Amino acid sequence: MTKQRDMISPVPTKSDLVERARELAKLFAQEADEAENIRRPTDRAVEALCSSELLKILVPRVYGGFECDFDTFFEVGLALSEGDASLAWVSNFYIEHVWIFSLFPKELQDEVFADRSYALAPSMLSPNGKVTRVDGGYRLNGRWSWSTGIMHAEWILPSAIVVQEDGKKIPMMFALPRSEVEVEDVWFIDGMRGTGSNDVIIEDVFVPDGRLVPFQDMVEGKAPGVKQHPGPLYKTPMLPMLALAAAMPALGQARAALRMYKEKLEERLENGGTRRVGSASYMRLAHAEVRVEQTYSMLSNLVKEVMEIREKSTRTDRTRWAVQLAYAVDQSKRVIGDLCEAAGASSHFEKNRMGRAVRDINTVGSHIVFDLDARLELHGTQLLGQEIPGILV
Repeated sequence: MTKQRDMISPVPTKSDLVERARELAKLFAQEADEAENIRRPTDRAVEALCSSELLKILVPRVYGGFECDFDTFFEVGLALSEGDASLAWVSNFYIEHVWIFSLFPKELQDEVFADRSYALAPSMLSPNGKVTRVDGGYRLNGRWSWSTGIMHAEWILPSAIVVQEDGKKIPMMFALPRSEVEVEDVWFIDGMRGTGSNDVIIEDVFVPDGRLVPFQDMVEGKAPGVKQHPGPLYKTPMLPMLALAAAMPALGQARAALRMYKEKLEERLENGGTRRVGSASYMRLAHAEVRVEQTYSMLSNLVKEVMEIREKSTRTDRTRWAVQLAYAVDQSKRVIGDLCEAAGASSHFEKNRMGRAVRDINTVGSHIVFDLDARLELHGTQLLGQEIPGILV
């Protein structure tokens, strides 16, 4: 433990971390074109993220992290998200996945954090593939899609179903080094192209018992890492942490689109107001501003509630949070679409930031977690006390 204690450094203030995120967002905006062209995060963006120390905000102090809380993650992730959706998406998940490592058994944490206070890893939640029980662990085979973060990864966090001797099926998350998997380039997509979320292929890889954690324990805030880390952060249910990481790029880009539209109107007014500056433009601007602020307030309240009840949350709490997060993405998507429409045809050029935001957040809104109809149905079913499916709530 001596090496890990040697890594411990003073914890920056929340405002300092948010300011670092704002500066990094400026770089993300500069790197967005290149990331979209090469269909993955740029090396420069990832190197800057690592240098910023933002990857340490959810890491336990004992491993040299800052052990900040959910509210800091929210403000940092939201600031990053105003730069570029793809690069913020990858960054937010890198931060959240380091937190997931802190939920695993201690032996895995000691290995991951042996030389550095973070590790870059994708986490694939869909429990695909085949698991075979062997002496001391499991053999893992299969293909996992949507592997955000794989292009600069050092570890991999795939999920799979373990069938126990009594026939009970237990969703598990596994951890294994990046060197033990193959990556297939499939990321030909119209939005979020800069994430490089390619497929991972695992062929007969051995995963020892100390490198897995039950999904339900993470969902309920009762994972093995809770015993090692007494801080409240590690009792936080996984759903709001995961879904907030994915929702922040939508709200961040809605904020950015609002700012860009306002600047466009100001420019037109300076030039005599001959094009699209009138009551309709003012109304569209005001409506967007109110919706963005409402969405921010809703997510801020969600974060506060999660921090208040954490592992004491009920399934009804978690299905409600799922609805609120899906609604936040839906509102953000609508704001961006409305502003892009009002901004004129120039916003649809390929390298226009507002046009990219439309493409990116339409793609984000298609994520299964943000299927608003499905989330509403699930929450309504739960409110009526009926049985609901799913492993995330």
